[in-house]
Amino acid sequence: MKRIAIITCSKIRDIHCMGCLKCFKASSKGDGEFAAHGEGVQLVGIFGCGDCPGLVMPKTQLVMEVADYHEIDVDVIHLGTCMVKANKTASCPIDLDKAAEMIKNKFGLPVIIGTHNY
Repeated sequence: MKRIAIITCSKIRDIHCMGCLKCFKASSKGDGEFAAHGEGVQLVGIFGCGDCPGLVMPKTQLVMEVADYHEIDVDVIHLGTCMVKANKTASCPIDLDKAAEMIKNKFGLPVIIGTHNY
């Protein structure tokens, strides 16, 4: 079972996916991008990107430090569908591919862009 952390858009998360309910549903059913994990997932964290203009790296660093402190392992990070929506429709300044690469390089974890297709 993969332990997943999801980075969400701090601005539109609760507009697009009220309470992240769509991510919880997709993760429990293995839908969307969660299907790539096959054996199932456990959500261990959901956190905002740090808001514009792109504070995703310091926010991720802080979350990973807190996860380590509380002995919570993270196997994979997903950039939430709300981040994809913000990038495509709301002029979000984050380059998702670059952010994914930076997170992968800094934390040594796979990063998947998107969470669900609802």
